[in-house]
Amino acid sequence: MSKMAKQHAAGNGRERRAQRGIKRFAVMAPETDRSLIRALASRLAEDGPKAEHARATVRALIADEPSARGGILAALRRSSLVGAGLDLSRPRIEGRKVAL
Repeated sequence: MSKMAKQHAAGNGRERRAQRGIKRFAVMAPETDRSLIRALASRLAEDGPKAEHARATVRALIADEPSARGGILAALRRSSLVGAGLDLSRPRIEGRKVAL
């Protein structure tokens, strides 16, 4: 393939990606993450529920907002033990007497 043919093919590929709304990005990351980043980029380039799920997951992971207050209480209220009638009271036992 000649140099002009390669340039023409590359230009056509860029045009097709631009029509789909796909842009090229340079990312700096450890070499060990290369396949992970490429797989994520491929998933995000797709349309569909898997791509939306990946976007939502990544957004949640990198969100700068601290978790909402009352998270533990909300989790306890969602527990399957709510309304089970458990008796969690303990008898009150005085401690030992200590001579000072």
